[in-house]
Amino acid sequence: MAKVYTRTGDQGETSLYSGERVPKCCPRIDAYGTVDELQASLGLARAFVSHESVGEVLYELQRSLVHAMAEMATLGGEARIRAEEVEGLEQTIDKFSALVPSGFSFQVPGESAGSAALHVARTVARRCERVILASIDEGLATSATLAFFNRISDLCYVLARYEDEAKEEER
Repeated sequence: MAKVYTRTGDQGETSLYSGERVPKCCPRIDAYGTVDELQASLGLARAFVSHESVGEVLYELQRSLVHAMAEMATLGGEARIRAEEVEGLEQTIDKFSALVPSGFSFQVPGESAGSAALHVARTVARRCERVILASIDEGLATSATLAFFNRISDLCYVLARYEDEAKEEER
């Protein structure tokens, strides 16, 4: 394996896709670093969920986040998160919502490992949305990008409920 360290970030700077050097604490780096954290959280949830269909949804979502991070790292480029992606998430939310009892309820995470991991991912998605919104003046996000991250947290909530319902049926 090649060396994974470059020493180029040792002074608190990193490179964007364009090669431009920026401080690691700049809002753009914070935003796509938080998206990277969300992607890892979704991977953890995928490792714990009990339904193959949920794992497939999470995998596709992780792939979408790669595009979101690329968009954030290359401002001025083509928007990769569009209304179609938001609509796709809404369709998935509706599909799984139909499989759980209707109505909103606050959840206490921990009924199952998969559900608990999905709740962690949900809270990271909420933080992503806040961090991206805080850096909106830098042109970091479109309205579709903000809606996309809002729907991710909704999707994680519904999937966590779905995981818990399945756990309840096993009892």
